[in-house]
Amino acid sequence: QVRLAESGGGSVEAGGSLTLSCEASGYNYRGLCIAWFRQTPGKEREGVAFVHSSGAIYTVDYSDSVRGRFTISRDNAKNKLSMQMNGLKSEDTATYTCAAVPLQGSGWCREKQYVYWGQGTQVTVSS
Repeated sequence: QVRLAESGGGSVEAGGSLTLSCEASGYNYRGLCIAWFRQTPGKEREGVAFVHSSGAIYTVDYSDSVRGRFTISRDNAKNKLSMQMNGLKSEDTATYTCAAVPLQGSGWCREKQYVYWGQGTQVTVSS
């Protein structure tokens, strides 16, 4: 059973930065899609970044709303995924949740149905 744990949420002024982390454990898959989603009350869930991880190789697909401001990185142990969030705006305020789904071979992580979810971490951007 895959377990996901997010950290790094908090409050920040507009224009500031935060770094979120997603730690994954309990899996034994050659390939894995890991994604950051965000959601606020009254709004539909939005996929922020989709990461296809396969061994030492990973690719990232960012949403248009965060491309150029958010940056994904992976640690040496390949069990933690970080998302640095720069130039934060009030519209970035949301609950951010890490999700994952096994992926064999190649595929489009943006199109997958995610089955493992973390508890979420709150990001609040004020002005």
